[in-house]
Amino acid sequence: MVTLAASTRHGQRRRTRRPVGTSAGRPGIAWALPATAFFVLFAIVPLILVAVLSFASWNGLGAPTFNGLDNWNKIFDDPVMIKSLWLSVLLTALGVVVQTPLSILLGVWAAGSERNRAVLSAVFFVPLLLSATAVSILWRSLLDPNFGVPSQMQWLFGDGNLFGSQAGAIGVLVFVSAWQYTPLHTLIYQGATRAIPEVLYQAAAIDGAGRVRQFFNVTLPQLRNAIITSMILMIVGGLTTFDTVLILTQGGPGTDTTISAYYMYDKAFKGFDYGAGAAVALLLVVVATVISLVVVRVSGFDRMAGTQEGVS
Repeated sequence: MVTLAASTRHGQRRRTRRPVGTSAGRPGIAWALPATAFFVLFAIVPLILVAVLSFASWNGLGAPTFNGLDNWNKIFDDPVMIKSLWLSVLLTALGVVVQTPLSILLGVWAAGSERNRAVLSAVFFVPLLLSATAVSILWRSLLDPNFGVPSQMQWLFGDGNLFGSQAGAIGVLVFVSAWQYTPLHTLIYQGATRAIPEVLYQAAAIDGAGRVRQFFNVTLPQLRNAIITSMILMIVGGLTTFDTVLILTQGGPGTDTTISAYYMYDKAFKGFDYGAGAAVALLLVVVATVISLVVVRVSGFDRMAGTQEGVS
């Protein structure tokens, strides 16, 4: 029996022995090595190479030659570049203003348990499954001024050429982006709404609050962290969007929709000035990072006490 007890205690010690390099309840650093290596190889290293190239002159052939700040002086002396920055900020701001209320309302509605909501939500999420290229080609055909919808509804669209003016072209870009990406943010709000404790709604109902008051006094405050997350995704996505502009407007009319990402493409791949294109790309990374950090800091998102909606 003594031998059996000693063997049992020895087996328990073997079963409770933690792997080397782990702490109580947490995996070791080795678990993070594959993701870290992937991030360094495909994010950090290319970013460093772009930063180096932004201080060099290269047309795609031969070896790059160091030219100091020539690329930076060149892009900041170009009025099209300054205009492209303002257009990028404008389109991003319009995307946030349009998509945020839509996605919040649809996400809260889709969080319901009725069967018809599940079916309609599945249909509504279909644009999220399509690539930006396919969506842009689809809407370019539908909005074509010669044989598209506007040509058949001139009483609403005037001459039908929505791409012929800056306001029309920007409106199309905002609409198409909202049509494709609102389902993504709706999904965020749907999950966040379902994580709100039901007891909060029960307490509000006891106090006499109806659905509208519950939405503004319970749901919206509890969605605060989800709203900040969604806004950061919108800001980064809006500042770096490219394919939609390339297919729908190609920066036109003139340069009225030439955002910074398209300006980078125009410099690097059409003008074969990869140094200037790299400078624009690095500038976009810095601007998107700074804006995201400011949003996180101002909103207090970095000091949130819980990781689940409804938990303080």
